[in-house]
Amino acid sequence: MTIAEITHEERAELAKALLDALDPLAAAVRARATGLPAERMWGAEPVEVALSVLSAWKLVDAEVKRLTAGAAATAGSYGAGYEQLGAVWGITRQGARKKWPEAVSRPAKRPGPLELFGGEAELVEGSDGWRWTASGADGAAGEADTGHRTREEAAAHAGAFLAAHAG
Repeated sequence: MTIAEITHEERAELAKALLDALDPLAAAVRARATGLPAERMWGAEPVEVALSVLSAWKLVDAEVKRLTAGAAATAGSYGAGYEQLGAVWGITRQGARKKWPEAVSRPAKRPGPLELFGGEAELVEGSDGWRWTASGADGAAGEADTGHRTREEAAAHAGAFLAAHAG
């Protein structure tokens, strides 16, 4: 697998979606920091607004890094090696090992439970496809609403649930 390319149109759509998601976070961060209502954020001094936005981007950056590490760990749990992780990320095998030191350390567990983010999910093939049931690290329980076409698709949905309920 090679590094994914993004078109100009995809980049514009992504930027809009990220900015749309960032606005309420930036307003909430500013409200907590100042004690002022969130709706007053944009009426503040420009430097204060810019710093609130920068602070929100830092939070987003940290969350993206956490989710990226989870994706690397998921790929590693299915047997991807550091060379493959590095190729996708555009770094060397050694760089991938340094970036995600735990991603490939455990053996692939194909038939057993999926253990991520402190929680566990069980994947089962049924008549309508692959289903999952999960228990998050925060104690939340979840399951697939419908069957998924592949085990990997079910694992991705279960992994998203476990990430959201990491505790």
